[in-house]
Amino acid sequence: MPNIRILFVDDEPSIRATLPVILRKQGFEVAVAETVPEALDLITRNQFDVLISDLNIGEPGDGFTVVSAMRRSQPNAVTFILTGYPDFETALTAIRNQVDDYLIKPANARNIIAAIHDRIAKRLPSRPALLTLRVSDLIHQQTDVIIDQWYEVVEANPDLTGIKLPRQDRIDHLPQVLQEIAERINSRSQTPSSNAAEAAALHGKARYEQGYTIPLLVVESRLLQRVISTTLQTNLLAIDISMVIGDLIQIGETLTSLLEEAIRSFQRQERLAA
Repeated sequence: MPNIRILFVDDEPSIRATLPVILRKQGFEVAVAETVPEALDLITRNQFDVLISDLNIGEPGDGFTVVSAMRRSQPNAVTFILTGYPDFETALTAIRNQVDDYLIKPANARNIIAAIHDRIAKRLPSRPALLTLRVSDLIHQQTDVIIDQWYEVVEANPDLTGIKLPRQDRIDHLPQVLQEIAERINSRSQTPSSNAAEAAALHGKARYEQGYTIPLLVVESRLLQRVISTTLQTNLLAIDISMVIGDLIQIGETLTSLLEEAIRSFQRQERLAA
């Protein structure tokens, strides 16, 4: 039986210097990567039976990027996330959905070796490659979730809740904002659609009449961007990683352009009232 081939990814020098050595002594073939680009390059050029990746390689959640790449190109590889935070909700959600198991830091070599053998023995002969979504598709799917989570964080903000509004008046503009984000991700347009620009202007006018200030408009937009980012992080393994950077840029530009339109409308109402 050929040796089990492992890709080990971690940015901590002490772990890279010790654990791969122990695994090699147990008969495993081990390739080591320190960064996400190094890991992706190795995945492209080599075949592996097992991936063990730290959850946070430089940035929080980077390990999901490596897992996603492995699942797309080598769907039969067993995937482990190495984490010091096994109760981290985002990690556990992704693990339950796409990762075979997680390993807790500080890593116990005996437990890791046992987990590898156990998962390899239970591995199916073949499984489908990981199907991924564009960010725009995920936003369509998660629209109600994004709206509910945005409303929760708004209701927890004392400055925003200082202005009393029923839920419907608070969230009324959000479905069209999310629709515009999804459409601009797909089209890569640099300017708002006429419908979105008109809706943003109406939003700015309504917020003026409701007693908002321009800083509060900015807070609303910032909270929406945070909620969208959290939603993407939670569903990271479902996203087409190859497009995600451009999609994130488009989200930011879309929210900024709609906010600018809303502020211009808000300021027009101020001048009319002066």
